[in-house]
Amino acid sequence: MNKTYCPSLTEYKRRLSREVKIGDLPLGGLNPIRVQSMTTVDTMDTLGSVEQTLRMVEAGCEYVRITAPSVKEAQNLLEIKKELRKRGCTVPLIADIHFTPNAAELAARIVEKVRVNPGNYADKKKFDVIEYTDSSYAAEVERIRERFRPLVQICKQYGTAMRIGTNHGSLSDRILSRYGDTPLGMVESALEFLRLCEEENYYDVVLSMKASNTQVMVQAYRLLVQKLDEEGLQPYPLHLGVTEAGEAEDGRIKSAVGIGTLLEDGLGDTVRVSLTEAPEAEAPVAKALIDRYTNRAQEAQPIPSVASCWLSVVSENDAPNELTTDNQQLTTTIPIDPFQYHRRVTREVLNLGGQNVPRVMADLSRLPGLEYADLRAVGHLYSAFLDKFQMNDLGADYVYSGQRPIPFMLPNGLKEVVDYAAWLDAGQRPDHYPLLTAEEYAAAGPRHEELNFVRQTLDSLTPAVLEQLRDDATAVIILATDNAHAMPEIRRAFFELLNHAVPNPVIIQRQYPALSPEQTQLYAATDVGGLLLDGLGDGVLLSTELLPERSKEEWLTTLDQLNQLSFGILQAARTRMSKTEYISCPSCGRTLFDLQETTAMIRKRTDHLKGVKIGIMGCIVNGPGEMADADYGYVGVGKGKIALYRGQEVIKKSVPEERAVDELIELMREDGRWLEPVLLEEPVAG
Repeated sequence: MNKTYCPSLTEYKRRLSREVKIGDLPLGGLNPIRVQSMTTVDTMDTLGSVEQTLRMVEAGCEYVRITAPSVKEAQNLLEIKKELRKRGCTVPLIADIHFTPNAAELAARIVEKVRVNPGNYADKKKFDVIEYTDSSYAAEVERIRERFRPLVQICKQYGTAMRIGTNHGSLSDRILSRYGDTPLGMVESALEFLRLCEEENYYDVVLSMKASNTQVMVQAYRLLVQKLDEEGLQPYPLHLGVTEAGEAEDGRIKSAVGIGTLLEDGLGDTVRVSLTEAPEAEAPVAKALIDRYTNRAQEAQPIPSVASCWLSVVSENDAPNELTTDNQQLTTTIPIDPFQYHRRVTREVLNLGGQNVPRVMADLSRLPGLEYADLRAVGHLYSAFLDKFQMNDLGADYVYSGQRPIPFMLPNGLKEVVDYAAWLDAGQRPDHYPLLTAEEYAAAGPRHEELNFVRQTLDSLTPAVLEQLRDDATAVIILATDNAHAMPEIRRAFFELLNHAVPNPVIIQRQYPALSPEQTQLYAATDVGGLLLDGLGDGVLLSTELLPERSKEEWLTTLDQLNQLSFGILQAARTRMSKTEYISCPSCGRTLFDLQETTAMIRKRTDHLKGVKIGIMGCIVNGPGEMADADYGYVGVGKGKIALYRGQEVIKKSVPEERAVDELIELMREDGRWLEPVLLEEPVAG
């Protein structure tokens, strides 16, 4: 079957959506991708909300969302709006609604846009398993439609826009009973509301499909676009976001993996980055993600088309489809499913590919005067006192030393890759693995008997090279590009490997110019993370250019940042868990404790727990649902009161805040998930 979830898989084309008027600032259509965020001040604090809104606008926010959990907060939006207008600020305001249709109906008369969550707007979530017949299900849908219809009519009358925003973690019991906890359930939840909007001839609608799991989030947005097309619905603009992304580097990486992947596909009309930080910190991150695409179409090099307007999802038993591009007819298949995660099947070469987790390779080739202690920058901690290395979950698996082999023995588990010429000059050592250029690989010559790395680009993957690779059980491909449209070009190269049944593992290489650390972080998370979400890639190799006069200390700092970034991308894409994951909401006027301080406190006590996922939610709205796949949850349920969850089951309902972290740790201890932290400090000689 043909799928049309994105305008093009090979050239940058932004999806042309319907334009929606939001105050004086239209969204979608040919307008720029917009930036937005949400206040964290209590909505009843009029001046506090106004001051924070002004700071957000100064930071780059073009729309500002404010929570309205009840009628009194909805009413106070009028006072906030009056004060903002008095100060000359005309930023469109968005009311965030959960559970309370009467608050939404009031807010729709005041602000420029309302956001409703179909999972809790007239539906319910009590984690009940309900068996519906077709007739009882249809009756429940009709009940919800009638409860929703007045809001649609008010929005239409007042010229108010609406976002129908599905959240993965707050799907209703009814939706879960029929569709399960799936992207399809998320899409259907929104479409039930959207169909009524179109029946009422109301089209000022924006859609979102948010999740804290980046795989689920990307699949849901893609499926939504596909379903809109299938049903002949309007091409509504998309609001992009990863919920509960967290704080600091992890929050930025996770946001870039999810949002950046969709932007690469030309999807998205407005972006909100959700960080557990002040909202003023969110807009610059969103803008940095968006700005990368301002001139993308002009900067990118052409990529050979693979049915660029169509995506054919095929199973192993499907026959190839005839797919038509704008200027040619070709017979081919594009063998990935954008709506479900399937890792590309590869042969195992040493510890790469097969069932192995994706590996991290660090580029040490330009680091001057390498010493034992320098390996700390790539996660291998050397103790001079003990004269040995300490194990670390963020230790690189391979180091590339280029033309200068490392002059000392490496720690167990760390493997060295050298240029082919250096491997030959060093006597073809078995503990060195050669990296060959495409030309060196095409020529006859000695090879390592276990593992040979081969650098390839899309252009170098000729039929002869593909055949050679397919027959070589020792070859691992390092796939690179210098195209500004990097992720689609590398994805196109993967399609060549898949369509020619080449099973070799692939390490994705991205080398960036002298960007800021923040830009490198966001760009790499997009380029590599987007491929990993589609099941493509068995490892990552990141490097960046530094000016020749940079000191060794600056190189070591950069290597440390790139190493942590590599592991962070793998974790954000859910392909290799190497540290604790915090699913923490960005705070809002509903929050019942200091989220930033609490998150930092929980992180300090638990950040050694590899692979454990902890949800930290400011209120019950963002409680057990939003932390959908967390192992444990810490949720505000009242002033100074915390509920503790195991998965989605509440274990302790009203724990005093001052004891809550200790009791959370005790819950982990009861489950056998708690480990005492190991001190890595070097002992002091007596």
